[in-house]
Amino acid sequence: MKLLKLIALSAITLAACSPKPDAKKSAPAQSINGTWKLVSAKVITKGDTLSTFPVENQEMIKEFNGTHFAFFKHDINKGKGKEATFDAGSGTYTLNGDKYEEHLQYCSFRDWENLKFSFTVKISNDTLVQRGIEKIDSLNVNHEIVETYVRLPL
Repeated sequence: MKLLKLIALSAITLAACSPKPDAKKSAPAQSINGTWKLVSAKVITKGDTLSTFPVENQEMIKEFNGTHFAFFKHDINKGKGKEATFDAGSGTYTLNGDKYEEHLQYCSFRDWENLKFSFTVKISNDTLVQRGIEKIDSLNVNHEIVETYVRLPL
């Protein structure tokens, strides 16, 4: 009986001394790594908003690993027909908090290569929203993009 009381007292003492969970600590940031499918995209130019995705018979994914990103967009008709399309790009990225910067090294639109773009990224559960300015003076490009992706399962 004494042994049981000693074990119970020890358990209570250990529980009392254990650190309490800190309710103010935020959940760990979700990883951007993986494959994401584009579900919507908007371009905002001088206050005018244009929906650029979804596009009928097209799909797009964006992939991230620890240092690089890649995106691929294509028609679902395997390049057949008048609406055949294929766009791709890749490069390095940095992510600090919600500040995301791409260095686009390879791109179907070759004039976009070797440029950097700064965005904010917000991840909530299986949804990623990328928002920021794309500005290329030589191409007269100056607009804001808002892209929404959902994470694809492994």
